[in-house]
Amino acid sequence: MIQVIDLYSTLGEQKVLEGVSVRVSRGEILALIGKSGVGKSVLLKHIVALMKGQKGKVLIDGEDITSAKGRKLEVLRSRIGFLFQGGALFDSLTLYDNVAFPLREKAKMKEVEVQERVLYELEQVGLKGMEHKYPAELSGGMRKRASLARCMVTTPEIMLFDEPTTGLDPITAHSINELIKGTHERACFTGIIVSHEIPDIFFLVDKVAMLHEGKIVAFGTPLDIMRSSHPIVRQFITGGREDMEDMLVPVIGKLEEDFKEKGKCYAGEKR
Repeated sequence: MIQVIDLYSTLGEQKVLEGVSVRVSRGEILALIGKSGVGKSVLLKHIVALMKGQKGKVLIDGEDITSAKGRKLEVLRSRIGFLFQGGALFDSLTLYDNVAFPLREKAKMKEVEVQERVLYELEQVGLKGMEHKYPAELSGGMRKRASLARCMVTTPEIMLFDEPTTGLDPITAHSINELIKGTHERACFTGIIVSHEIPDIFFLVDKVAMLHEGKIVAFGTPLDIMRSSHPIVRQFITGGREDMEDMLVPVIGKLEEDFKEKGKCYAGEKR
């Protein structure tokens, strides 16, 4: 569903992506991990064509979004939802109007249909009855939920999450991860999540890719990454602490159990 092929990108004089290649199958969620500043968010922006690389391609269901223009680009982007790190809600609009915004802008729907969709998505993210509130009246976790509702109201086939739990306390962060997991089970989108929540994020995703110095240095299942002997991967997973190795043993055991039980909500079928 998403295929990045030999992508190179710079920011001014700084080389950010140097030949990145990665693919995400339909219905899977990929965790994109790595140290701060290595280009994870930049990669997401290339996938939705908010940035253009110097070389390489990004294919969305076989279509090259890097060369798409006009109506074709608009159609490809309409299949993608993007949950920005800060939520990107409009401060001057109520929660209801924020979620309704993409439908009113792009969809030819009657207001009664818009209302039905908006209230349904707000209920799904646990914000039923709060549609009259403004973003400033919401907690950080509630703003993340509202942003997810705004993304899902257009039923995207692909969801990109740029550090969805940044700035949240551990309990709220866990609840947001669980919400994303439940939303994926309901909607069966293909997803990429940029996250530093190790190892929590591993229980949410199907595959993991680690970005380091402009390249993907590790790719595989969460179990593959947890068992990896690659020094850069091990340092990142343990935070450079030797005493963390023993603490990760039960995590690997739990991942093994989850791997055996995990089903595929999409069953290989095209949405």
